[in-house]
Amino acid sequence: MTKVYEVITNRIIEKLEQGTVPWHQPWSSELPKNLLSKKEYRGINVFLLGSQSYANPYWLTFKQARQLGGYLRKGERSTPVVFWKWYERDQVNDENGELETVSSPILRYYSVFNVEQCEELDGKIPPLETNNSFSPIEKAEQIAENMPHSPQITHAEARAYYRPFADMVNMPQPELFQSSEEYYSTLFHELTHSTGHPSRLNRFDTQDSITFGSRDYSQEELVAEMGAAFLCGHCAIDNRTIDNLAAYISGWLRKLRNDKRLVIYAGAQAQNAADSILDRIGGNHE
Repeated sequence: MTKVYEVITNRIIEKLEQGTVPWHQPWSSELPKNLLSKKEYRGINVFLLGSQSYANPYWLTFKQARQLGGYLRKGERSTPVVFWKWYERDQVNDENGELETVSSPILRYYSVFNVEQCEELDGKIPPLETNNSFSPIEKAEQIAENMPHSPQITHAEARAYYRPFADMVNMPQPELFQSSEEYYSTLFHELTHSTGHPSRLNRFDTQDSITFGSRDYSQEELVAEMGAAFLCGHCAIDNRTIDNLAAYISGWLRKLRNDKRLVIYAGAQAQNAADSILDRIGGNHE
């Protein structure tokens, strides 16, 4: 496995020196939109709706759900959507004393529900864009399944993240990824994050708040992506993922003044993380 670490690290540095293509999100993720009008929500509403734990982008009001013959599951809570409504009123112009009509905006809101909160809407919800060619990669599956003391892995929403306080990894559904290799590369990234938990390699305190974009955050992202690169190399799927891996690393290096030595530093911690994940086979890291 040590040779794999060296080969992957050298390839990443070579890609960085050559200049990398822009990083791309490896899974499909649609903006939230209304189920009936198909119009995308805008402004702050994108964040209000996107922050909810639903993979499906479609939303509708209680009235719209009933209109389609559906109903809300008991206990479901709504999410507010804000909008500006313009009202016209007559007022006297202070300068000339004439009556004129003026328009004034007033901020309003209404409540919507995600289609996943509803029943009896089958056949009325457009299918998500998926990669129908997804097929499990046996060696990658074995790594994820046999990771010792692994975090919980869910597929609750179309976002990839690790939550230290809950020790939980969430992944978009596999079919949303552009390839099977990209799915496992992203999963390995999040599993590498999870090795930093105090119960594993103790790289961070679950109670500490690390600011997005800070040096500590950036370094942890480098560790996670290097760990993903090593595990992809272990599974022989690095040829399909190395460009995007290098592009992601390049983005975080720019935040750290483009110091390529940090790849070596992050690589050392990523090696420990990969060893921890692969320890399922009794220390035989090939």
